[in-house]
Amino acid sequence: MRNQYFFRMTASVMLVFMFANSCQNGDFLEVKPQGVINANNYFQTKDHAIWSVNATYNALRDWNLTSLPWLAMTDIVTDDAVKGSFPADAQRLTAFDDFSWDPGFPEDIRGSWRGHYQGIFRANVAIDGIPKVPVMDETLRKRLIAEAKFLRAHFYFNLVRWFGDLPLITRPLTQDEFYTQTRASVAEVYQLIVGDLTEAVASLPEKSAYAPEELGRATKGSARGLLAKVHLTQKDYANAEKYALEVINSNEYALLTDYTKIFLPEGENSSESVFEVQATALEASYAGATAWNMVQGVRGTPNLGWGFNLPSDDLMKAFEFGDPRRDATALLVGEALPDGSALVEDNPQIENERYNQKAWTPAHALLQDNGPSNIRMLRYADVLLIAAEALNENGKAQQALTYLNAVRARARGTRRNILPDVTVTDKDALRQRIWQERRVELAMEQQRWFDLVRTGQAETRMKAVGKNFLKGKHELFPIPQTEIDLGGGNLQQNQGY
Repeated sequence: MRNQYFFRMTASVMLVFMFANSCQNGDFLEVKPQGVINANNYFQTKDHAIWSVNATYNALRDWNLTSLPWLAMTDIVTDDAVKGSFPADAQRLTAFDDFSWDPGFPEDIRGSWRGHYQGIFRANVAIDGIPKVPVMDETLRKRLIAEAKFLRAHFYFNLVRWFGDLPLITRPLTQDEFYTQTRASVAEVYQLIVGDLTEAVASLPEKSAYAPEELGRATKGSARGLLAKVHLTQKDYANAEKYALEVINSNEYALLTDYTKIFLPEGENSSESVFEVQATALEASYAGATAWNMVQGVRGTPNLGWGFNLPSDDLMKAFEFGDPRRDATALLVGEALPDGSALVEDNPQIENERYNQKAWTPAHALLQDNGPSNIRMLRYADVLLIAAEALNENGKAQQALTYLNAVRARARGTRRNILPDVTVTDKDALRQRIWQERRVELAMEQQRWFDLVRTGQAETRMKAVGKNFLKGKHELFPIPQTEIDLGGGNLQQNQGY
């Protein structure tokens, strides 16, 4: 989606903000205003329905969902990454390295909370409003609602894994209603997520059914893949297997032959893409970009970014000998950039200097602040490993090995002396091999924290790298104190905070 789709998203964002502020002072004007757009009169045409969903996609590119808050709570907090940049730069982020955060600090926790709820608000506006459009194609109506529900499920899935019990908001609220919310249980949140994704599976088309200009929208495969991951997180291995195999058997997806190409521009929306956050570097503005490239880019010479979220020593040791994915993940001092345009020079102010190569991007319009790279949220390799893990838990080790070894074979390429096929069929041993494969295959793609917590490895792994993890507390982040204060005590804090 590199053309008019983004311009429409940008325009529709303004409409969503109008919705948020409309009708708050209904008695202020005695004369009915003419030409004022609000949530009650907006949904009149097909385009209005489309734009409301586009505005929800736009939320995926928000600072809080793509930059320091997102990276801190998924990568920096783990054994895979360290804060990076200069020691004094964004020093608050050291709280994620040493587990010293609290309900009021750092601000990135609050940013993640608010950014995701902004996305949920936009999804709710679309879900509530699209049925009100008087005349439009019913198949399109169902598809757009399904897209919004997929996105709402995505936002809630991140939040429930970070915070546990949550305010469960499923319709547009007034300002007064918003601050009287209480926390629904984790089970209730997952019930909504599964329901939204199940409806999305039923109403979304396959990837191949979309027109080229619609590339990047949620698909049936996106919904099935996310549903498989949700069920895996819940340890519902039967349904995790079911939905992962539906993605595989759809024949809509395939691994790219060359792992190193996945994260280059040529790898965007490829056969391996199940769902990506779409971005582009527009010539005239930053409207299509994210900060994801910028905050992780090389800092110094060449000067491509801020140098945060650096691959850790522990991650570098996790790769097997000769694994090409190691070089594709970390950009080291003295190495050439992937396009050969420059060498990475040593910056003595940065400790453990190596960069996330998956976030590298070629030269583009407006440079740093205008990050053009799509963010790979769900890859086909991830789905294969979900299938392998679920099949192993369901007592189907041989079938699990098929999908695990497919991922390893792609990484191996034509080199036959590395990454041999895994042959172990003992359930416990194979489980460990699958978890290890997830770590190196998906390294620096913001999956590690969620995997560590759901598999019960967080305490062991964090203590192994010297982090101050406290079991029973640090599996969840605190509810931001500002949200508790605004709610007048309706939101109860997580244990240990």
